Amino acid sequence: MNAAVRAVVRVGLYTGSRVFFVYEGYQGLVDGGENIKEATWESVSMMLQLVRDRDRDRGTQGHGQGQGHGQGDTGTRTGTRTGGHWGICSWAGRGNGVLLTGPSLSLTGPSLSPGSEDEGRISPCSHPCYHPVLPQTRDGGSRLNIIIVAEGAIDKHGKPITPDDIKTLVVKRLGYDTRVTILGHVQRGGTPSAFDRILASRMGVEAVMALLEGTPDTPACVVSLSGNQAVRLPLMECVQVTKDVTTAMNEGRFEDALKLRGRSFQNNWNVYKLLAHIRPPATKGRGTPCHLSVTLMGLRGASVTPGLPPTPLTPCFIPQVEEIGWNTVGNWTGLGGSKLGTKRTLPKKYFEEISANISKFGIHALVIIGGFEAFMGGLELVEGRARFEELCIPLCIIPATVSNNVPGSDFSIGADTALNTITNTCDLIKQSAAGTKRRVFIIETMGGFCGYLATMAGLAAGADAAYIFEEPFGSRDLQANVDHLIEKMKTTVKRGLVLRNERCNENYTTDFIYNLYSEEGKGVFDCRKNVLGHMQQGGSPTPFDRNFGTKMGAKAVAWVTGKIKECSRHGRIFANTADSACLLGMRKRSLTFQPIAELRQQTDFEHRIPREQWWLKLRPILKVLAKYNIELDTSETAHLEHLTRKVLVPEATL
Repeated sequence: MNAAVRAVVRVGLYTGSRVFFVYEGYQGLVDGGENIKEATWESVSMMLQLVRDRDRDRGTQGHGQGQGHGQGDTGTRTGTRTGGHWGICSWAGRGNGVLLTGPSLSLTGPSLSPGSEDEGRISPCSHPCYHPVLPQTRDGGSRLNIIIVAEGAIDKHGKPITPDDIKTLVVKRLGYDTRVTILGHVQRGGTPSAFDRILASRMGVEAVMALLEGTPDTPACVVSLSGNQAVRLPLMECVQVTKDVTTAMNEGRFEDALKLRGRSFQNNWNVYKLLAHIRPPATKGRGTPCHLSVTLMGLRGASVTPGLPPTPLTPCFIPQVEEIGWNTVGNWTGLGGSKLGTKRTLPKKYFEEISANISKFGIHALVIIGGFEAFMGGLELVEGRARFEELCIPLCIIPATVSNNVPGSDFSIGADTALNTITNTCDLIKQSAAGTKRRVFIIETMGGFCGYLATMAGLAAGADAAYIFEEPFGSRDLQANVDHLIEKMKTTVKRGLVLRNERCNENYTTDFIYNLYSEEGKGVFDCRKNVLGHMQQGGSPTPFDRNFGTKMGAKAVAWVTGKIKECSRHGRIFANTADSACLLGMRKRSLTFQPIAELRQQTDFEHRIPREQWWLKLRPILKVLAKYNIELDTSETAHLEHLTRKVLVPEATL
């Protein structure tokens, strides 16, 4: 929530509006007086990493009001969306923007809301449903089972399902030692994740734009994220559909309730059922993906559902094949790194060995999980089809790299985990700087030539600048940043944070920038530097990476299964068309399969980055929030969409 408040206040001030805090929720609007105070730029400083809403110290509902463009606009950033609905019904004729911040994502319509990813680190389910998985996992040899029960779970007759009921049933019917743990309000605590901070910042900016673009006839809207695309949905429709969900649940129309929850919820539910409600196969067979722990559960579970046999794995392209059992990957979801190991070896000089192993093990398809080398290796395997018939099998690439530099996908598995590590480290460094006063830290991040980590970490941590290769800079830019920090030290915020991508410029190194800042800021601030290094590649995967990897793995196996059937002729598989070798990636609002041959034209092979990168359009937000006087690009602000059309369009099945 705090990141959203910070973005709303600073972007509102940037546009020339006056922004106010309203304490005590909607009652504060009624009472006025001390409950309404004007916000300043410094009043939202150091808010990003706070565990709870700073305004809650006064029991606020977190209501912000901005005045600009000759009219009063109300921007609500609160969990009480029904209250916003009531207020709008009672107070017509105003432009209204509503920003979601509830961790339980209880309003139907948005795919993501600020706070929901943080809660997922503790409790992966916040909807009224019950998840039984005992028989299937016990058949696979598992000694531990976890059953998650939402607080509002009911059976098909509408009777509440409680943890104690389930415990009694398990003990009585199965004889397993069972414990009950109620998480409670611990789910609402914790430092905000990088994902939530960036989401909230983007939504805060979008909310301000919605207010300023609105007219007295513009309907109130909910601002959120669908896939990787900002969306505005009519508040009235969201509230109505939410009520329809409750009605459907009360009437026992659970299928209708599931459809009304939206495509994202349906897709997540289908993937869960795909992986949890299946039994290990009775017979063994072969197929082959390579790498990354967090995705292999999805690959493994999905591969047996359509009748495919268990999957052997090979680390990188050097021919090494090891057959695995059902439980081998059972606990890999929460493990960081790659249990199989990774290498930068490319397949071109091993075509003969790879072809021999494909024939020997009866491999019918390849799922390659990795970074830029995985993409290049896929291209080489496609080129090798002309010489080796064994390579004429379906091939799917899943991007997985902290650098997020694979063309064809907005996100890569692992990038969110690295981003969290950088952001948490920056929080600690900012705390040190705040205690010392008048200190600026220069932080070097990884990513090769790709500036994704530096930019997004800068947005999440509240950096004053982020230097990247994609946005060339020179000595004048460095001096301008120093001057900006000198002016900043005259305010109540006497600290600075600057990020630098490791290969942003071969001459303006971290040491050079550190020396320049130290010299030019002498007498005003001192400077420190920190190279984060390989700590960015460690850590347990974030909930986003776990869920993203699982869904990508399941969808990849479903795709190769279909391609195997499509390319089977007279008992053998022959796939040599462009669409039989694809990369699975997130593009704006959906997961799409793109022929890797077509992605070649979209790639800068010299610098190992895509030619066009979506996150560059977020760079102006970073600078505006750091109080630079620049023009904010609003060319891709969201447009109002109707929810009724969205919820009735089904998601493509796996």
